[in-house]
Amino acid sequence: MLTFNGSAFMPSAFALIGIPGLESVQCWIGIPFSAMYLIGVLGNSLILVIIKYESSLHIPMYIFLAMLAATDIALSTCILPKMLGIFWFHLPEISFDACLLQMWLIHSFQAIESGILLAMALDRYVAICNPLRHATIFSQQFLTHIGLGVTLRAAILIIPSIGLIKCCLKYYRTTVVSHSYCEHMAIVKLAAEDIRVNKIYGLFVAFAILGFDIIFITLSYVQIFITVFQLPQKEARFKAFSTCIAHICVFLQFYLLAFFSFFTHRFGSHIPPYVHILLSNLYLLVPPFLNPIVYGVKTKQIRDHVLRVFFFKKVT
Repeated sequence: MLTFNGSAFMPSAFALIGIPGLESVQCWIGIPFSAMYLIGVLGNSLILVIIKYESSLHIPMYIFLAMLAATDIALSTCILPKMLGIFWFHLPEISFDACLLQMWLIHSFQAIESGILLAMALDRYVAICNPLRHATIFSQQFLTHIGLGVTLRAAILIIPSIGLIKCCLKYYRTTVVSHSYCEHMAIVKLAAEDIRVNKIYGLFVAFAILGFDIIFITLSYVQIFITVFQLPQKEARFKAFSTCIAHICVFLQFYLLAFFSFFTHRFGSHIPPYVHILLSNLYLLVPPFLNPIVYGVKTKQIRDHVLRVFFFKKVT
């Protein structure tokens, strides 16, 4: 790495400082973070095992849930080991290429999770609004295409943002990243060059993925609510609505945290850095932690199988 007038030319590594302003208590912050991670991995792994070995759950709703659980495990695993290395063992350095790889994985898994949530909303829409065609539309082949589609969409759209950093940004004012993981804008803001293209493409990707998905998820649930409230029997309305409760809870906590993190990084200069970084960390750790709890509590089939696993008896 060459330095010139305090700037770095093509740095070989970055230093992640963790949570700016809270360096003295990061070792304690790592305790609840690691607990959330372990609970999330165990809970999502349990969901994967239950869905894999219970043939009655081999239907679209639970296949999407299995995809979500696998994505949650991968997403949280991308950040927590390195984060705990910073918090507990004072190992802030990460190579330039490893940083870009972590960035690509994190943003790709975020996009994949958003795509799966959209697929789950469409599944509920067809199941409630057009139930006779559900089995025909959501065939095994279609589910495979959805899985490949959301994965390729994420990987392809995120790659150019990595390429723009790798190929176009050569000079950096500093190699110290005021973050606990390699986030796109946190790296881009270090550059001592014109970063307008990077910012514009970052906005494009965010709205092309999160914006597109949340619009169609909202439209799906508006139509679902209209259909549910038109059902003649109160019991039928309650049953249809209860199948969507868990999904709605997951959608809200994922997208609210996502958009808060996204907009504060670009427009929230008045917000203290430690608040933004803490919420950015929680955005990546809370969904994997809460999703299995939400589905375990709100979804009877999952709840019954979990109780059966732990108490070895048939739950009715």
